[in-house]
Amino acid sequence: MLNLEQFNRIVFAMPFLQRADEALKQELKQHAQFAKIPAGHDVFVDGDRVERIALLLSGVVRVYKIGETGREITLYRFGLGQSCILSANAIISHKSFPAIATVEEDAEAVMIPAGVFRTWVTKYDLWREFVFDLLSERLSTVMAVVDEVVFKRMDRRVASLLLKQARVQNPMRITHQEIAAELGSSREVISRILEDFSRAELIDSGRGTLEVLDFEELEARSLV
Repeated sequence: MLNLEQFNRIVFAMPFLQRADEALKQELKQHAQFAKIPAGHDVFVDGDRVERIALLLSGVVRVYKIGETGREITLYRFGLGQSCILSANAIISHKSFPAIATVEEDAEAVMIPAGVFRTWVTKYDLWREFVFDLLSERLSTVMAVVDEVVFKRMDRRVASLLLKQARVQNPMRITHQEIAAELGSSREVISRILEDFSRAELIDSGRGTLEVLDFEELEARSLV
């Protein structure tokens, strides 16, 4: 059961709940539980039965797949006020979780039992709209990933990733393996591309760090 502070936090994180009727609010307080989840913890792994769904109040969760060769590819991330649509789909369809969801940054979450979540989808229009909005948003994200993997050269994708990360922090703390996992490639391929960028003086590569030196030219590489 949620206390008043926890309930207010989830309403702040998910403003649509301000429009919820009193019945949904009371059920949320009654059935949801507050949880702290440390970084590195696997919330779900491939094949898990989904017994509850998490609504994040803080932190970041990465959802990804691992292929038969051991390569990883990120499907999407979710954070404040968001949830995992693959979890929602698994609950609604009574199927197992089809990927891996790992906490990247220490998270706080409100956990809702699967049966309650499923009932709310049919019982409350507002909750159903929230789930459909999540589905639409995540479908667009995954389609963008498919488009990149199938149609874009890997050097362009690496350049785009570095530009995105560098606009947040430059130099950035990221390894060749982490880039490979993010983009669904191998460490060897990523290392060759980064070596090429380094020779062209677009980046400076250190041990576990990368710094973008020439944003303009790297931008051009991401578009070629």
